Amino acid sequence: MVRGTLVNAAAVLVGSGIGLLAGARLPERLQRIITTGLGLATLLIGLQMAFKVENLLVVIASLVVGGVCGELVNIEGGLERAGARLQDLARSQSSTFVTGFVTASLVFCVGPMTIVGAIQEGTGGSATLLYTKSLLDGAAAVAFASSLGVGVSFAALTVLVYQGLLTLLGRELAFLLRPEVLNELTATGGLLIVAIGLRLLDIKRLPVANLLPALVVAVLLTAARLQLGW
Repeated sequence: MVRGTLVNAAAVLVGSGIGLLAGARLPERLQRIITTGLGLATLLIGLQMAFKVENLLVVIASLVVGGVCGELVNIEGGLERAGARLQDLARSQSSTFVTGFVTASLVFCVGPMTIVGAIQEGTGGSATLLYTKSLLDGAAAVAFASSLGVGVSFAALTVLVYQGLLTLLGRELAFLLRPEVLNELTATGGLLIVAIGLRLLDIKRLPVANLLPALVVAVLLTAARLQLGW
């Protein structure tokens, strides 16, 4: 039932392995330019998603309310602590381990392909979308790992847990596939990906993980809006 997620996690591991082998042979200046290219591409992907917005007020309110909730819980700190714990377990000395883990985890899990693909498989449909996502994530993992190091490979765990859970709960979450809900969810997620791009470009280090509750708030506000007929 979670075959698509297993393939996705394996693709991240394989892509990361290739990226690590390639990165070890690249001088630092080339690693930096790869990160810059990734940051620009991430901005483009995020903006494309953000333009799916239908109700701007829902997205704004979601980011504000979700950001406050995430800041109070400090999701970013928790994710960084998880990355540091994994670094200890892996006995890695990489200075970019936590950055690689957090960045790759967010990029691989924040997006419509994750939600739609997981729910489709979870409701008994095809896993084709997750297989397509696996190819994209594998290619991205090559680039990320070549510049951010071994921490990227551990993002496979995040994919396995998060995406696998969405698949197992697919039937209960099928309402997320309604266009009215999915468009606002995609737009909100797109802005989070824009924030990741800004981090990769060293323009602004935004606490992206603390904004993750905005995705839940976007769903709740859209559901309330539809219920009230707004």
